[in-house]
Amino acid sequence: MATVEIYSTMTCPSCIRAKRLFDAKGVEYTEVDVSFDRSAMIERADGRMTVPQIFIDDEGIGGFDDLAALERQGRLDAMLGLISDGVDDAAGGAAEA
Repeated sequence: MATVEIYSTMTCPSCIRAKRLFDAKGVEYTEVDVSFDRSAMIERADGRMTVPQIFIDDEGIGGFDDLAALERQGRLDAMLGLISDGVDDAAGGAAEA
């Protein structure tokens, strides 16, 4: 499963929605509270200052809107390692047949 990190604040509605989505999928994440100091987040997120900032396997995906878009596109589960991308499975299935 992927490593997920969320830079957030306690009162951020979008942060809460992101965490609820991960919780619903059974995905563990590390939360970094940036309520008092966002400097490390800003540096890591290429200057983005809004919360949440979400990283999956060290890849910055942006905020909750970006996370929700990945979910709508059906791409999030594969990024999280919940399902395979289908490429290896298709080859493996053909070899077994």
